[in-house]
Amino acid sequence: MLELFAKGGTVLYILVILSGLAVAIIIERLLYFRRISTDEAKLYSRVRSSLEKGHYDEAMAICDQNLSPFSALMRVGIENRAYPEQVQKEVLKDAAAQEVPRLEKYVAALGTIANIAPLIGLLGTVTGTMRALGVLGSFGAVADPSILASGVSEALINTVGGIIVAVFSVIFYNYLVSRVNLTILKLEGQVSTLVLMINSGPAKASHEARP
Repeated sequence: MLELFAKGGTVLYILVILSGLAVAIIIERLLYFRRISTDEAKLYSRVRSSLEKGHYDEAMAICDQNLSPFSALMRVGIENRAYPEQVQKEVLKDAAAQEVPRLEKYVAALGTIANIAPLIGLLGTVTGTMRALGVLGSFGAVADPSILASGVSEALINTVGGIIVAVFSVIFYNYLVSRVNLTILKLEGQVSTLVLMINSGPAKASHEARP
């Protein structure tokens, strides 16, 4: 393995650093989505039950026990239950939009790694080819087998390294983007449902009783 790195040169070390960053981002995002995943139907049922009894503090406490964007959205809706329904919808839409940066955190960086990894690998290919032709060495020449072999090895190793990092990053980038988009669509689709839930039962009565 060390011999492989030695043959790959400086460019290969850069690719290794990029691959380490990509792995760190992927693990962090996968753990994040796992942490915010929740049984939305069960959470909705528990919060609705509390709202029907007029136990708003209990409903918000239930939301606080869950780290999902959906529970954060419900909490915002409960806090703004005294406002007209149209205002509640706008507030919930704004709250849903504020969850987007948290969902997309580091995903753009992973996309950048996926895009630049092949280019860095190509840079290693060029420097390796130049070394093979004796352009970089003071005494190098095509007739020198050791320099020729070293340059060809550097070129091929960096080409392969760039492709591997890019393919690995693109696969998980597309997966994370799909998770983000799906979560955003679900949040946007829950706005009207949450408004109806918040304004039902005692919550509705409390709202109508206000001047």
